[in-house]
Amino acid sequence: GHWTRITEPVGGRLSYKPPIYDINAPDLYIPFMAFGTYVVLAGLSLGLQRKFSPEALNWLFVKGLFGWFLQVSLLKVTLLSLGSGEAPLLDILAYAGYAFTGMCLAVLGRIIWRYSYYFLMPWACLCMGIFLVKTMKRVLFAEVRSYDSSKHHYLLLFIALAQFPLFTWLGNISVNWLF
Repeated sequence: GHWTRITEPVGGRLSYKPPIYDINAPDLYIPFMAFGTYVVLAGLSLGLQRKFSPEALNWLFVKGLFGWFLQVSLLKVTLLSLGSGEAPLLDILAYAGYAFTGMCLAVLGRIIWRYSYYFLMPWACLCMGIFLVKTMKRVLFAEVRSYDSSKHHYLLLFIALAQFPLFTWLGNISVNWLF
């Protein structure tokens, strides 16, 4: 599909148009709503297991924020190591937060039918990995002047593969926030 952002000249430089004018521009509405839904669904899952407590909900919130921070750090460090530090932090925050959309689907699947989690979680990881690879490729090719194909491909593959442990950790709904 068409994944490129629309640019406009601003003060002699090209700048991306805001989300209201560009359908491919990341915004934080979906990530914030997905994060909130993830916390609520995880709390509901704990309640159905008779393990719910306000402290557990707090730990789920902190665990989700920490997972989001890890994802943002992974994306930012990868872009910096490839020579592209130009991507706005809020864009990277939005890209990383889209992971909670798939997490919501997997947690809801676990609530409805316990075993569906084992099909939905790998599918959500794969979708997020593909999304991040396509998005980061677009960011890299738009901003990087020197192109080292093998390094880019390996780091993009690393981003995609890193989704599996992150999703597994976030999808493990328990009272203990670490595991």
